[in-house]
Amino acid sequence: MLTLSNSQYAIALHTSTPKLGIAINNYGGDSRSQIWDLGRDLASHLHLYLQEIISPQTWRDIQFIAVAKGPGGFTGTRVGVITARTIAQQLDIPLFGISNLAAIAASYHPKERKFLAVQMDARREQLFVAIYQLDHQSNIQTYLADTLMSLEAWQQTLANLEFPYQLIEADAHTATTVTSILDLAYLDWQQNKFTQWSEIVPFYGQNPVTTGK
Repeated sequence: MLTLSNSQYAIALHTSTPKLGIAINNYGGDSRSQIWDLGRDLASHLHLYLQEIISPQTWRDIQFIAVAKGPGGFTGTRVGVITARTIAQQLDIPLFGISNLAAIAASYHPKERKFLAVQMDARREQLFVAIYQLDHQSNIQTYLADTLMSLEAWQQTLANLEFPYQLIEADAHTATTVTSILDLAYLDWQQNKFTQWSEIVPFYGQNPVTTGK
């Protein structure tokens, strides 16, 4: 299993909401993260805050990068994925695209090992949904991958489940899960589940023109 040395770091970006989240960690005792409420200024301030939080490390210390790939706002998600792809390409390092819904599930710590049903408002009476399971090591396993459903279809899906679950409703504070995004990517990195930057694309779930996002 791969590990980072004390001088090696990983970084994660969350840009799918008006709040920017960035986390950096060497998984050896040095970690930091921060959330900025930037609104429409997110794209213009992203690189500035990236440089700010990386210091005193440099880009040469970054071994891989993770990014929230959606679902979320169209413009913000696109900016984050493009930025992460560019950095990964220039540094020739792995890039991990992590589902926002998976990160939300990973940030919860239920007392019992159960299924986690995550829903996020997609407007027009639709929801982004996914179902995850915690294994014996409390790792996230996907039962139902991210998808778009009507409220009625989602309620029927939950009614048909034959096992206990916890329903999690995502809100506008999902940028706070940026540390979970980095942790999920780190687990994949440790297991050599590398992805090239060109393989990572945003998950919008629907046409941004029709959603108004």
